[in-house]
Amino acid sequence: MGVTPEQALARVVHCLDRAHETGFRAKAFVRALDVVRSTPDEELAERAARGTLTRLEGIGDSSAAVITDALAGRVPAYLERLEQSSQVPITEAGSVYREALRGDCHLHSTWSDGGAPVHAMAATAIAIGHDYMVQTDHSARLTIAHGLDEDRLRGQLDEIARLNEVLDQQGHDFRVLAGMEVDIFPDGTLDLADEMLERLDVVVASVHSKLKMNSAEMTERMVRAVSSPHVDILGHCTGRMIGKRPPSTFDADAVFAACAEHGTAVEINCRPERLDPPRELLSRAVEHGCWFSIDSDAHATGQLEWQPHGCDRAAECEVPLDRIINAMSADDLVSWCGGRS
Repeated sequence: MGVTPEQALARVVHCLDRAHETGFRAKAFVRALDVVRSTPDEELAERAARGTLTRLEGIGDSSAAVITDALAGRVPAYLERLEQSSQVPITEAGSVYREALRGDCHLHSTWSDGGAPVHAMAATAIAIGHDYMVQTDHSARLTIAHGLDEDRLRGQLDEIARLNEVLDQQGHDFRVLAGMEVDIFPDGTLDLADEMLERLDVVVASVHSKLKMNSAEMTERMVRAVSSPHVDILGHCTGRMIGKRPPSTFDADAVFAACAEHGTAVEINCRPERLDPPRELLSRAVEHGCWFSIDSDAHATGQLEWQPHGCDRAAECEVPLDRIINAMSADDLVSWCGGRS
């Protein structure tokens, strides 16, 4: 079955996101997709027939070939190659974890610093077999990521409610749960009022600032945050960026003991540049009997397919399957989070 030029280019962008391609090629295809969306179908067909697609600003040779193939009713050869080369590998042991997952508890949309709207992230989550996703855009303090203040969060909650109604009407057994990735302030308090935190199904709390605090202060900061009855998941606990930023330092035993005591899950962050926590700390969290959440931290549709990275890490460190919260159903997850407050 053929695809339209828009569908073909959107899928190319998805695959490039999945491959963590962030350079010129990815930007060029995003631009080409925008051009196709703003160009009448008749003009695209006429230009394809005459071989003049590349005269449209933003259309290069590769994107022109994708458009031409799609218009001819063919699956573009470029897309077929990319589908194969961008697959995310997973080990046999990791596959056991991936098959157990029913959702994703940490992802972003165009409401903050993501590259796709909520409905597009939901459509992809459905396509890859999830039963639910938790929409966790950034809180207001992270201005560089266009974080949500309380008014914008209320607007997003309304959008999520409308989207869930549409999905239900369409017959999808899928839910978008309301969440947020809330900044942890230097004193361990949270970047959202209790009233709003209580409205959310799932709260991920993460450190994004002052990552070079001394170990004692960082430990106190994190322990206070994970002890909050509103915090369900501790996000990317060391804040590291592999090859670019070292992990923050803290007393891991104190932090994970607090997570275990208060039932706060430790995130196994699947972003290739994070893979946080490192293996040694993940094994330490297992020893403390913590709960876990294997999350993509996706900022684009293709990145929702990154969970295999975390599943492999979970298998290596022998994380108990029955301690992974996003192996629960949506109802059980919401009940688990609600039971902590």
